[in-house]
Amino acid sequence: MLKEMIIDENGVAFIPSLGISFQINETAKEIIELLKEGKDKEEIVRILAEKYKRDFREVYIDVEDFFIKLKFYGLIQ
Repeated sequence: MLKEMIIDENGVAFIPSLGISFQINETAKEIIELLKEGKDKEEIVRILAEKYKRDFREVYIDVEDFFIKLKFYGLIQ
């Protein structure tokens, strides 16, 4: 599902096969784009921690929370 997601410049994500759309923030957009590139959770956390100059553990908690939401909605396994 995630691979087919389209995100516009206003942060609206659309999944054509489900016909649903929703608003996402800039960080969620970055995480989704990194997932589409084939990055795993650890790589995503490292990239975001470096980019935003934040503690790895702190970013890991936030990314893990987002992954739980993606799983809940069936967007990742």
